[in-house]
Amino acid sequence: SPYLRTLPLERHGLVWDAGEASVAHPFADGPAVLLRRSLDATMEELGGDAATYSKLVRPFLKDPEGFLGDALAPLRLPKHPLTMLRFGLLGLRSAVGLGRRFEGERAKALLAGCAAHSVLPLEKPLTGALGLVFLITAHVANWPVVRGGSQMLANALVAHLRSLGGELETGHWVRGPADLPPAKVYLFDTSPDQLARIAEDVLPGGYRKRLGKYRFGPGVFKLDWALDGPVPWKDPRCLEASTVHVGGTLGEIAAAEAAVWRGEHPERPFVLMVQQADMDASRAPEGKRTGYGYCHVPAGSDQDLTQVVERQVERFAPGFRDRILARHVTRTPDLEAHNPNYVGGAVTGGVADMFQLFTRPVARLNPYSTPNPRVFLCSASTPPGGGVHGMCGFYAAESALRRIPKQTARGLLE
Repeated sequence: SPYLRTLPLERHGLVWDAGEASVAHPFADGPAVLLRRSLDATMEELGGDAATYSKLVRPFLKDPEGFLGDALAPLRLPKHPLTMLRFGLLGLRSAVGLGRRFEGERAKALLAGCAAHSVLPLEKPLTGALGLVFLITAHVANWPVVRGGSQMLANALVAHLRSLGGELETGHWVRGPADLPPAKVYLFDTSPDQLARIAEDVLPGGYRKRLGKYRFGPGVFKLDWALDGPVPWKDPRCLEASTVHVGGTLGEIAAAEAAVWRGEHPERPFVLMVQQADMDASRAPEGKRTGYGYCHVPAGSDQDLTQVVERQVERFAPGFRDRILARHVTRTPDLEAHNPNYVGGAVTGGVADMFQLFTRPVARLNPYSTPNPRVFLCSASTPPGGGVHGMCGFYAAESALRRIPKQTARGLLE
C-alpha cells in the first residue's frame, strides 16, 4: 500500500510475519510452484517458461513502488506513463489470454491462482491485470500475516488515529442523518446501497437510483480450522508460503470460477488457503496449527460446502481431514450479518470488471464524491476496489479535504 506503509503502525504494536514464499500452488501430480520474493528463485520453479515469466514481470520491478502507486490510483494521468502503458497492454487481456504466453502448466497455474483473486471468470478482460499485480507484489515483499491476528492491524490503526487526536465510536447504528453528529463533511465506508438508504434525504433520487444498479458479484464460503499439526501437503514446501492457491491447473481454476458466475457450486472450487500459524507461532498451541480457506460461491448462497472444500484440499494434501480438530463455518448470510458491506457475501466491495472498475460506484469525474458536496464514499466500492491497501479511503479523504475549507460543521440535514 503506497499509503499504509507511510504510517508508523509498528509504534503501536504491529508486527508482520512472513514465510519464505508468498504463494504455494500445489498440483495433484508433481511438485508445487512457489512464488518467492526472488525473481530468479521463482523462475527456477517454472522450467521452460522461466524466461517468458521474467520478461513479463521484470520491467515492473525497476520501480515497483512507483508502479503500484499508479496501479492503485483512480483513473488519472499516471506518474509513470510508459510503465502503465506496458501494464495496460498486458492487463487488458484476460488471464486465460495472458496465460497463452506460457507453454507449461506450472506458469499458467501460478498466474491463474493470482488472477482468481479478482472474483471474475478468468476469460474476462482485466483479469490478467489483477493476476499481474499480485505476481509483482510478491516480488516486492513476501505476503505476510499480522502477528497475533488481523485484529492487531485494526488496533494499530485506531491507536495511531487516537494519537493524532481522533475519536472512534463503535456499536452505534447509523440509519439516517439524525444518527450522525455535526461535521464539515461525511465519509461513508459502506456499500453503495447503504449510502443510498442512510443519506436518502440528502441525495437526489436519480443518483440513488444509479447506486441501486451497482453489481456486487459472487460471495464467499469460508472455513476456519483448528488443526492437529501442519497441513500434510504432498509437497511439504507448501508450508513455506503464507498463502496456498488450491485449484490445480489454469483450466480447472477457470472452469470453477466460470461456474460460480453461472450460479453454480463447482465440485472442485478454487480454494484460497492461509496457514497463519506456520508463520506466527502465537496463533496455535505448540505442535498445533490454525488455518482458513474460502471459495467463491453464487451471491447469497446458503449451502454448506464443507465437504466440497475439504475434499478439494485433500486432493493436494492427503490426510488433511484427519488433522482437523474443529472447524467454523461461515456462509454468505453469516458474512453479510457480520458486516452489511458484504452484500450477498461479496467481500471485495463489488464486481471489478471493465464496466465497473473505474466507474465504481457510478460514473463520475470524482468517483468518491456525490451530488451532495458534504457526502463522500470511501469504501471498497470506489477505485481501486477491494484489498487491504487503504487507497480507497486515502483518495476519498483527499477529495474531502479539498472541500473542508469551504464548509462549517453542522448536521447533515441542515
